Amino acid sequence: MNPTADLDDFARLIEALEPWLNQIVIIGGWAHRLHRMHPHAQPLDYPPLVTLDTDIALPLALPADGAAIRERMLDHGFTEDFVGTDHPPATHYHLGGRQSGFYAEFLTPLTGCDYDRRGNRKATADIGGITSQQLRYIDLLLYEPWSIRFHNNEVHADVQIANPASFLAQKVLIHDHRDRADRAKDILYMYDTLQIFGAQLAELRQLWKNAIPSLPARSAKTVGRASQRVFGQLSDDIRRAAEISGERGLPPDEMRAACHYGFREVFEFG
Repeated sequence: MNPTADLDDFARLIEALEPWLNQIVIIGGWAHRLHRMHPHAQPLDYPPLVTLDTDIALPLALPADGAAIRERMLDHGFTEDFVGTDHPPATHYHLGGRQSGFYAEFLTPLTGCDYDRRGNRKATADIGGITSQQLRYIDLLLYEPWSIRFHNNEVHADVQIANPASFLAQKVLIHDHRDRADRAKDILYMYDTLQIFGAQLAELRQLWKNAIPSLPARSAKTVGRASQRVFGQLSDDIRRAAEISGERGLPPDEMRAACHYGFREVFEFG
């Protein structure tokens, strides 16, 4: 896949979300891709991983100024695809219909218990007129986002993205809940993120220090142990991550060692 083929689609999404760009944060694969546009990013000689879906983190309290998000999305050519059996159902916003491949979904923090007082699972929330999925650790991705200047044809905008420390930490926190293929891809994301910001590990360490007080102690401890728990020895997940690196042909031992070092430098304290 041409790694720049869907930049026009992403630009259309940024146009639709323009009234909220200072409140929303791009997370997931597109955040990883946009990391390369940050001034602190080191240039790499291989293309970024490409993903068709764009994950957008919304705060629970989103001011309702301007048009509703749903209206803006529909006005800019996105169509709704309702997913799952929750009420309201999670919604994917496809550009040009399902056949185009590119779509956006909205995610918001799940706080407190998994169920409300009536015993219903807190799976989705209505924010800005759209249905946003409620998930753990989204609040971490909303914490101290970085900003990049996005340029594509006539679209020029400041876009907030998950900072690399939060991006890495969230990958660790969800690691055990992912399926085998996703765990491997996440490890490749983590390896590449450390390559992009290898000269900024001290800054990432400070970001993490600042974030710790806002996290449950158990979550902070899980991340702090990741250098050993996830990268302390060569695992099948790391081997699969090396396999999907494709033409880069990354050696599994090299990936493990780089991630072990990077996670130790950023997340280990005491």
